[in-house]
Amino acid sequence: MRRMFGFLIGITVGGLVGSTIALLMAPESGQQLRSELRSRGEGFFSEVRHAADERRIELSQRLETMRSPNFEE
Repeated sequence: MRRMFGFLIGITVGGLVGSTIALLMAPESGQQLRSELRSRGEGFFSEVRHAADERRIELSQRLETMRSPNFEE
């Protein structure tokens, strides 16, 4: 759990640093850049939510398998 929390903090900090650099180096107008960053951010968070949902389903299935009685003895 601690490693995952550290990983998520790293993703967040990396995203903030990347967005700041993008804002400073951008050749586009402010409004165009904001809309592009917004769409990229929404896409990123959508992917993260999807990956988390898949992992949650996988772990739930594994837990259910572990909880079920083992009749192979």
